[in-house]
Amino acid sequence: MDTPLARELSENNQRLANVKALRLPKPNRTRIFTISNQKGGVGKTTTAVNLAAALASKGLQVLVIDLDPQGNASTALNIEHRSGTKSIYDVLLNNVTIEEVLQVSSEAPGLTCVPATIDLAGAELELVSVVARETRLKMALETYINTSMTPPDYVFIDCPPSLGLLTVNAFAAANEVLIPIQCEYYALEGLSQLLRNIQLIQKHLNPNLQLSTILLTMFDNRTKLAGQVADDVRDHFPEQTLKTVIPRSVRVAEAPSFQQPVITYDKTSPGTIAYLEAAVELANKGA
Repeated sequence: MDTPLARELSENNQRLANVKALRLPKPNRTRIFTISNQKGGVGKTTTAVNLAAALASKGLQVLVIDLDPQGNASTALNIEHRSGTKSIYDVLLNNVTIEEVLQVSSEAPGLTCVPATIDLAGAELELVSVVARETRLKMALETYINTSMTPPDYVFIDCPPSLGLLTVNAFAAANEVLIPIQCEYYALEGLSQLLRNIQLIQKHLNPNLQLSTILLTMFDNRTKLAGQVADDVRDHFPEQTLKTVIPRSVRVAEAPSFQQPVITYDKTSPGTIAYLEAAVELANKGA
């Protein structure tokens, strides 16, 4: 039966088969991404955990650092993060090593996570008086990568949606910035401020930082607006914007409540296929 739904299913199955057949290159050094956007609700955490799970499902070693006091990335990767659990808070404030707080995620082989606990909520204030307060994460991460028997191929740092000391630590530690942009009105609002912040970090703390990747999220192909926003972003950032767009999807939204990324929650959903394709693009772009 040739109906639009049947055609879409057939096309999705073909895309899934194509992406599953691909092998991804191992980067020659660890790629460290800060996933940032000062606007909340644009799919930062969803993007962090699903790209991480997608790359890990392809046999790469991936570390997610949850730097958001809400701990949503930890939840989505089924990682213990009750108050009192050793977490990124201890790394930043108690000189604990990343190796000591690292947990293995059950969601994909090779996927690990440094959890965030509610203790992190006070870290912004506590960091103010600490020596080298902007580079605590950078130093801890460098030590971990240089001493680990199996250093990660990718690190994704999930930031809170504000520019405080936690986000500054993430920017100082990373070499690439990935910005998820929601395909909705006001999408580009706040982006110029974020770009200014990146320039300030480049100038004062981390000259190696670059905006390497923009991912369009929550794309609804039934609306004209989504297409216009996507075109707008591509006009402004032709080099950085991935061809893959992440569709608005019930499955993507549901997955975290089951403590899973959509990649493992529904292996054939359009959201899963899109995140796998985005991960392939990301890996090949930096190869």
